[in-house]
Parts: sequence; structure tokens; C-alpha cells
Amino acid sequence: MVRRIDVTGTAGVRLAAWEFADPPKGRGETDRAPGVLLLHGLMGRASHWAPTARWLAERHRAVALDQRGHGRSERPADGAFTREAYVADAAAAVEQLGLAPAVVVGHSMGALTAWQLAAERPDLVQALVVCDMRASALGAASQREWEDWFRSWPVPFATLADVRKWFGEDDPWVERPNPARGEFFAEVMAERADGWRPVFSRRQMLRSRATWVHDAHWDSLAQVTCPTLVVRGLDGELGRAEAQEMVRVLPRGHYAEVADAGHLVHYDQPDAWRAVVEPFLEGVLTAGPTA
Repeated sequence: MVRRIDVTGTAGVRLAAWEFADPPKGRGETDRAPGVLLLHGLMGRASHWAPTARWLAERHRAVALDQRGHGRSERPADGAFTREAYVADAAAAVEQLGLAPAVVVGHSMGALTAWQLAAERPDLVQALVVCDMRASALGAASQREWEDWFRSWPVPFATLADVRKWFGEDDPWVERPNPARGEFFAEVMAERADGWRPVFSRRQMLRSRATWVHDAHWDSLAQVTCPTLVVRGLDGELGRAEAQEMVRVLPRGHYAEVADAGHLVHYDQPDAWRAVVEPFLEGVLTAGPTA
């Protein structure tokens, strides 16, 4: 089952949330399935979480959100793509979907949104999983690199096979062939009259990124009081030293890394991803929301 649920974000932006499996049955209001909100990264979409959501749904109510400007959610031409807007949207999703206190699982930019939400609204968040997101500032040079990278995309792509090949093999940012990366980007393309183009605006993605790439986010991380698992891919963007420092800064931090995974940890190595996340969630939810 795939079910879309409409959510109203801040300033009335229309957001699409998705359940990819039936939630657990037979629970009453006082013993309902614990809620999980899944937040994708920049350029991602809710469907990237589908395999994770399906195994989570064995024991939880798991909902993935298309964040503003992504997937099937609204892409307001003059809308806000600020940190405040993304965090307010996530809070609206937790509240409107009845997930609180939720476990929030975020990848990359979605992980930053997750921990900022937990810092600002601890009443809404029971536990966090932070996947391959740095707390340190990346700087202006990084933003310029992204601008150049976006300009290098050979859009429109003639076929989805061309999408998979370019992002999985030919993209200058790819150090070695990565079929999972090709599949990841194939999911965020839509067929137009002239070929395949991204479902998002690259200009809006740069606007979104510009609101967090220049700043460090250690202060908000330190304000997260709930149990938090920091997960990195061995070949991802979050280095081991920084990840371990994030765990130290977190009042209740835990650490895990996934071998043979790059930045797209949950997509590169779904079984290994489950193997580190599932025990953490079991421990958190067995102990209860105040643990």
C-alpha cells in the first residue's frame, strides 16, 4: 500500500506525506504504534525512504515527507526556503499526522532539520537518527562548487538509462561507478516534452542550501536532549572524527558507521543501515519517551 496524506506547511505550503505500508494493527489509542517521521536530504524525495518505511511499518507508523520544493510537495516560486520554514514544516507534519512524540529519521539536510526540530520542539520528538550530516560550516567555496556542478548536468536527459549512467558513472563527482547513486537520481526525474528533467528547481535547491551551508550547527545539536544515533557512511561526507565529536556534544548521543556506504547510506547499503538503526529504535522505544 502507498498512501498520500496532505499536510499544510508553514505559510500554507502544500506538502505531500507518504505511507508505504500499512501501520501495525490492533493497538488502541493508549498503545498506538510509535510514530516515525522520515526526512530526505536536499534533492531527495519521500520515495527514497520506501524500503526503510516498509520495515519500520512492522512495528511503527512510519511516514515519509516530501519537503517543500521536493517530490510532490509544492514548489512556491516566491516561497521561503529557510531553515525556519523547513523546521516549521516538519513540526506541522508531526502534529497533523498525530505522530508525537515521534522518532525523526533524517538524511543529510533532512537530518539537520530533524535535530533543529528536536532542539526547538522537544515535546514533538522522542528520538533522532541523524544520517551523514555535518554540524560544521561548509563555506562559500562549497556553495560555488554546487553551482558549478548543477551547471554541468547534461539536461535534458534522453532516457532514464542516461540519467542512471551519468549520475552513477559519468558525473565528475563520482570517484568510482555507483549504481545506487544512479538509481537515486532516476527517482527524482520526470519526463517532459524534451526529455527527462529533475522534479525540483536547481535554483531553489541552491537557495535552500545557502541558508545552512555557511553556518555551523553545533549549538542546536547540543540542545537536543533526546537519544540520538549519528550514522555515517564509511565513504560518506561526514568524517569519523566529526561524527564522534557530534556524539560527544549530544547529551545522549550514540554512534554507528556503515561500511561500503557513501553519502546515501540508507540507499547504498539498506540491510546494513537497518542493522544499525533497528536496535537503536528498539532500545529507545522499549525504554519509553522519557528515557
